[in-house]
Amino acid sequence: MSITAENLVWKAGGKTIVDGVSFSVQPGRLLGLIGPNGCGKTSLLRLLAGLRQPHSGHVALDGRDIRSIGRRAMARRMAFVEQHATTNANLQVIDVVKLGRYPHRSMFSGWAPSDDDAVEAALDRAGMAQKRLERWQNLSGGERQRAQIARALAQTPRELLLDEPTNHLDVQHQIGLMRLVSNLPITGIIALHDLNHAAMFCDELLVMQAGRIVCTGAPEAVLTHDLLKTVFSVEAMVEISPHHRRPHIHFLP
Repeated sequence: MSITAENLVWKAGGKTIVDGVSFSVQPGRLLGLIGPNGCGKTSLLRLLAGLRQPHSGHVALDGRDIRSIGRRAMARRMAFVEQHATTNANLQVIDVVKLGRYPHRSMFSGWAPSDDDAVEAALDRAGMAQKRLERWQNLSGGERQRAQIARALAQTPRELLLDEPTNHLDVQHQIGLMRLVSNLPITGIIALHDLNHAAMFCDELLVMQAGRIVCTGAPEAVLTHDLLKTVFSVEAMVEISPHHRRPHIHFLP
């Protein structure tokens, strides 16, 4: 298994936010985290990335506890794109993306052609090549998000974690980003609000409610009328799309 979570528990202010979560992701698969607001998706991602320490349980990469992996080694292997990226520095886009290469460089190593290649490939994949010289403060919310995704891709990670990456994007770039992420030859875990995007692009889904896992499985097995009503409090009809052969949700008034 690429990523394994074992009985993760994390609390804040005496409240349990992540409550006994266990699951695993096979290499090269894209797992979608879905659930209502406040269910613990973001906190779970931060635990998986090693940015928070669980009160109990552990996270492993290929069977190795991430607490035994150094910070630089983790950054070479795993990239995390948070929901809201902020900075006071008015960097150019290309400088933001170059930050993704620093885990691969030692104190004494210079900038190499391989670093340039990784940065250029990341800019192109994220659709930001034409914005390389734009200043951060001049970017729209969606452009900032794509710049952060390019930075993550420049890390050339084996695992990529994304927290609501389509929130500030228009429809065209939402679809483009989801297509990009789903086609990457790496392991991905992505928190999403859009259930149809989750159904269309994710290999598997993990549904959370009140910090716990409700169910996991293929989109066609998970996204049922009963689950949508119970977890998301919506009435909906689910059918298999004739276009992509994945579930498509029609929300009812």
